[in-house]
Amino acid sequence: MPGTSEGFYHLEEAAALETACCGTACFVARHRDLKIWHKGEASKVHCLGKCYAAPASAQTASEPAIYTLCDDPIVTPALLNPAQSLQPFDLSPEQIIGEVEASQLRGRGGAGFPTGRKMRLVRDAPTSVKYVVANADEGDSGAYIDRTIMERDPFGFIDGLILAMRAVGATKGFVYLRAEYPQCQTPLQSAIDSQSDFQIEIVMGKGSYICGEETAMLNSIEGKRPEVRVRPPFPGQYGLWGAPTLVNNVETLYNLPWIAQHGGEAYAQRGLNKSRGTKLLSLNSLFGKPGLYEVEFGAPVSKIIASAGGVPNLKGALIGGPLAGVVHPDELETPLGFEELAAIGASVGHGGMIAFDDRTSIRDLALHIMRFGADESCGKCLPCHLGAPAAARELANGASRARLMELAEALKQASLCGHGGGLGDFLLSVLHKYPEEFAA
Repeated sequence: MPGTSEGFYHLEEAAALETACCGTACFVARHRDLKIWHKGEASKVHCLGKCYAAPASAQTASEPAIYTLCDDPIVTPALLNPAQSLQPFDLSPEQIIGEVEASQLRGRGGAGFPTGRKMRLVRDAPTSVKYVVANADEGDSGAYIDRTIMERDPFGFIDGLILAMRAVGATKGFVYLRAEYPQCQTPLQSAIDSQSDFQIEIVMGKGSYICGEETAMLNSIEGKRPEVRVRPPFPGQYGLWGAPTLVNNVETLYNLPWIAQHGGEAYAQRGLNKSRGTKLLSLNSLFGKPGLYEVEFGAPVSKIIASAGGVPNLKGALIGGPLAGVVHPDELETPLGFEELAAIGASVGHGGMIAFDDRTSIRDLALHIMRFGADESCGKCLPCHLGAPAAARELANGASRARLMELAEALKQASLCGHGGGLGDFLLSVLHKYPEEFAA
């Protein structure tokens, strides 16, 4: 039901341990194990972060392979040889922010906002109480980047969080951890407990996709209903309990120790145009070699697919999660980059790359994603709260392309946050790129 915002807590603890996934990566691979898929459909758990083995269940025990597709990797060496303790960094707050600004690091959670600019906004705020929140509510289907980082290198991640706290002068830090990732809690707590200079608290998520939206997440941490806030003011101005708050996702923070050690200019030497450095991509099970890949910005999508073993009968790919445009096979030479993918109506997003083959009907895929959007809407704004289920109904009833265009534009233009807007982006993308699959 739209607006409940309790997507995982509807299950009893025992049921949660037995559940399966009904996320988009599992949807496009459901033919591989219909029994698991039907179990996932019944549970309405939209992603377990095991998309490399889709269709997956909570009992899927395998871990993702880790690959490097760049000459000078930044994060995969640490993932493959993780630290066993926190590292000392003798940098002043101004030095940290200066190096991050020089690196041109942009947020890896989807929006791509310059990280150094966000840090400076919070640092310069004239108040003594400030917070840093690590958004570890990785809810995009197809994404298992943050889960892998937290499980494999919790010390490296907490190093990044501490650097961010030091940079902005935070009085406290929070890790907002996905309810579907309980296995990450113990290693993270051990890393936090290994130091005493910074106060850091783990807050377990509320089990809803919308909790990954930064203002809904802040409401959740405050003990309120996790729904989206109107912006402005932005969290950097008015965040947790009204105090300036820096919000970054796990991968963004995980880049900070490398920048602190090697310098921002060295980081910025990698990449393309306004997209500097590298990006972790998590590839779904339809690739010949699914897993986690570090890719330098600027690599063509075609090269990424080929290096990962290809996808037989490829029909398209979602790179930024389910709430983003599709990359059509005719667009595979597009470079990986924020502006470059946006130019074709797609998105870097969180980096979950879901390829699908010719067994997937585009109308069925759109129906699946609109139903997901309706289930996970927080209910704050009517364009999303009513528009997502309306789009699902129209798709199920065989509505015309023109009618679906109207609904998609309303979702895109009038929704309060990226949830409804992203649903509109996706629907417009498939309507434009696969017109033959929709009635005129």
